[in-house]
Amino acid sequence: MIIINIFSKLFKSREKPSNSLFGSTYSFFFGATTSGKTVNETTAMQTTAVYACVRILAETIASLPLHTYKSTSEGKEKARDHPIYHLLSDAPNPEMTSFVFRETLIGHLLLWGNAYAQIIRNGRGEVAALYPLIPDKMKIKRSERGEIYYLYNKEGQDYILKSQEVLHIPGLGFDGLVGYSPIAMAKNTIGMALATEEYGAKFFSNGANPGGVLEHPGVVKDPSRVRDSWNSVYQGSTNSHKVAVLEEGMKFQAIGIPPEQAQFLETRKFQTEEICRIFRVPPHLVASLDKATFSNIEHQSISFVVHTIRPWLVRIEQSINKALFNEAERKEYFVSFVVDGLLRGDYNSRMQGYATGIQNGFMSPNDVRSLENMNPIPEEEGGNVYMVNGNMLKLKDVGAFVKDKDTSGGDEN
Repeated sequence: MIIINIFSKLFKSREKPSNSLFGSTYSFFFGATTSGKTVNETTAMQTTAVYACVRILAETIASLPLHTYKSTSEGKEKARDHPIYHLLSDAPNPEMTSFVFRETLIGHLLLWGNAYAQIIRNGRGEVAALYPLIPDKMKIKRSERGEIYYLYNKEGQDYILKSQEVLHIPGLGFDGLVGYSPIAMAKNTIGMALATEEYGAKFFSNGANPGGVLEHPGVVKDPSRVRDSWNSVYQGSTNSHKVAVLEEGMKFQAIGIPPEQAQFLETRKFQTEEICRIFRVPPHLVASLDKATFSNIEHQSISFVVHTIRPWLVRIEQSINKALFNEAERKEYFVSFVVDGLLRGDYNSRMQGYATGIQNGFMSPNDVRSLENMNPIPEEEGGNVYMVNGNMLKLKDVGAFVKDKDTSGGDEN
């Protein structure tokens, strides 16, 4: 269920000026590719590598805790009393959980290059609900007064939404207002992956045998009958390995390129790497383990968080802050993802890091227990105490004890 408000009296739809190149959905990029396959968001998801990349990114980002914070003199604290806190953390609307809502938006962002959600406000102007909108039904326009508004088509009818009523998360784009689809920009790569997959399917449906010709020493009066008779008995995977019976001196001559000569498997592996390159996903996360080892997977996973996940998180956080908080609130409130869990190493590495933090005074025992999802130690038992190792001295204080003894006349004993 999508709630749409109409503001046609406030804004008039104008073809010009526009913030997009041939439409905000960049549909002109889609269509036939050099491989002959038609690529769009739906057909692209039929490629296992695309589906896996979109899924790993959408699920990873949707599973991260997203909290609303309030700036304080000591740093920040969770703003549990703010209405946006529970919308983003628990349920943005009565029909969706926070995970499903964010997973949907990230999927839209990865496939269409844009994610939209309608902002429903109560009578006091507070955000009451968020509903995702389908990107290919949305267009961004600009009024004669220079104000941006959104034109959403639902069931053949256009609805106008003001900019303050839409949460828009744009991807990389031409004008900074509308993102363009990674699927559209890489349609030839995805089209080739679809073509190689279809080739493999047809190859095995033909009994895993290349095509060929039947040679007859004489003149065949009805070649179509001979061909159909042959195909009905020997064509298809269910008829593979059957013994062929040739009459009247006929011979079967195979033609075509075997898969190993056409480097069929290598082509499919390379296309998987190409698709991973589009989404900047390490191949081992989509079960392509050719170049993965136990020694480098952990570092690849950390690099995935830093170079792939983090830019998406910053993009989402800033879009939410801009759309859901008014100018006065933005000076005090902000939203932020918690990524500590993704950067956790193995158990021994974590323990060594915690020990270093406690010994050098920038972590307390309760800080560590909180990161490990453990209950805190009571404050009276020293759970919140910050300590430093007693044998650590400032450089200028080295030898100060001996110097003091010398100036005081030596040891009294």
